[in-house]
Amino acid sequence: MTIPRMSGCTLRVGLGEDLHRLVAGRPLVLGGVRFEAPVGPMGHSDGDVVLHALADALLGATAGGDIGERFPDDDPTYCGADSGQLLGQVMATIRGEGWTVVNADIVIAAERPRLGPGKHAIRDRVAALLDVPPGRVNVKAKTGEGLGIVGRGEAIACRAVVLIQGSEEQ
Repeated sequence: MTIPRMSGCTLRVGLGEDLHRLVAGRPLVLGGVRFEAPVGPMGHSDGDVVLHALADALLGATAGGDIGERFPDDDPTYCGADSGQLLGQVMATIRGEGWTVVNADIVIAAERPRLGPGKHAIRDRVAALLDVPPGRVNVKAKTGEGLGIVGRGEAIACRAVVLIQGSEEQ
């Protein structure tokens, strides 16, 4: 299959998703922004589902595997790791391969806390991490409507789609 070129650029799309169980005693960090909440995501790193989904989307767009391969949960190096730093490593890799981010679209699914007031802060932090203007990042917050593990408040999830471009066939 040939990927269409636009103005000498190669475009690729990546999809990432992440899900973490919520537990007491863990901070809730989403997109690099801390939220006040009685529970946070269980995980080897900080459990930031937004940045994990973005990293997977970027790796998917570049056919670079996934974050579990890059940052294994059985490696003590990543215990409690800041997901912003992990995403920074992914960004350095894709930049080194000649890719830049065009835009990102993010959907966070959580029953609590209400994320509406924090969406702009997430957008701004994600834009900085992706090195794009905030107008190229969209953040949507959804609830589980009381259904499933997200709806019962047992988990938090995120899906992210990214578009990247390269100047030549990669």
